[in-house]
Amino acid sequence: MLNFARILSLPLNDASWYQFRVWLEYFGKVFQKVAVAVNPQYTSLECSSCGEIVNKTLSTRTHACKCGCVMDRDENAARNILSRGLSTVGHTGTFALDASNALGDKTSIQTGEILPEQVISLIKESQCL
Repeated sequence: MLNFARILSLPLNDASWYQFRVWLEYFGKVFQKVAVAVNPQYTSLECSSCGEIVNKTLSTRTHACKCGCVMDRDENAARNILSRGLSTVGHTGTFALDASNALGDKTSIQTGEILPEQVISLIKESQCL
């Protein structure tokens, strides 16, 4: 017997990720930032220091490479994703992770504000509006 909930959830998941990407690209334009889609495959396995693949299970939370690089698995993946994104836009120098606005303290959009793109998106998604 086919699992119809699973079959229907895949397109919904794809649509959700697509909408998330659309929002990221939109806010990139609003705040004059570059938004780049990056393939996240192997980013937590690849060493952000030397590039070697370090196989680990999903339960292993620390990245430890024989080059001496030891850090949280997610931080390693984030550095790899940032590096791939920067190389896509032609940035070749070194980078530093900027966490100065990690909590979103410097936002210029008011809480509860409705953007015109939200309304247009709702109209497109729901034909009865």
